[in-house]
Amino acid sequence: MASWQALADEARLWADSGRTGVVWWRDDDAVDVGPALERLLAIRQEWAVSLSLAVVPAQATAALAARLSAAPDVDVLQHGYAHVNHALASENRKMELGLHRPAMMVLGELGTGWLALERLFGAQALAVMVPPWNRIAPTLVPMLPEIGFKGLSTYGRRRRPRPVQGLLEINTHVDLIDWKGSRGFVGESAALALLVSALTRARAASPPASAEPVGVLSHHLAMDGEGWDFLRSLWQRATMLPGLRISPARALFTTETVSTSSFVTGEASG
Repeated sequence: MASWQALADEARLWADSGRTGVVWWRDDDAVDVGPALERLLAIRQEWAVSLSLAVVPAQATAALAARLSAAPDVDVLQHGYAHVNHALASENRKMELGLHRPAMMVLGELGTGWLALERLFGAQALAVMVPPWNRIAPTLVPMLPEIGFKGLSTYGRRRRPRPVQGLLEINTHVDLIDWKGSRGFVGESAALALLVSALTRARAASPPASAEPVGVLSHHLAMDGEGWDFLRSLWQRATMLPGLRISPARALFTTETVSTSSFVTGEASG
């Protein structure tokens, strides 16, 4: 368990070392406008923090695109294709980007999804894949750069910054939802413990340049009141802590973001 003081202490250790801990914010499952999205955008605006939205291409609406055009600094990441589970019931782990279908079919859908995001969101869309349920078959990862993806974002500590050549992995580490329990807010102490632990681990990275950005993961369509309160408090406090910097996804993936012309639909080797 951890407290706000523990977060402040960790931020001070970063500052005392002359370094800056990098935090970023990803919110998943965006498809349309609504009260929850407005609440999310209001928090972002209130504390001037960078936000990236993982958008489901097959469900994304023109209304969402129009709303985000008024917030051009919000980055759009690709959240699979349709957020549909193709795993067997016996597997007990939902998965869209698995080997339950031919790889060419999966990759073809992802290419189609990118074209939809490009059409709707233009330059706001980044060439970053966020697998639904944060799961992707390992054998599909090397194929992502072949269809134009330059970034991958899942959940948990990454094994290496670049799992394959041409692909940068930047994950989230603090999920605010207790999916295996109440399906509500995981709790202030638990969320702060995850955050402080991830920052401490990043600070201990050797060499320091290899420190992993720490990602906070929210789901605006599943948040309860306590979760919203924590999110607001987190950004209010984090923006004032020396030693921490909240970075936009675009800056983190900047060397890996390319023009949409590199995308192909359903054409990948392997």
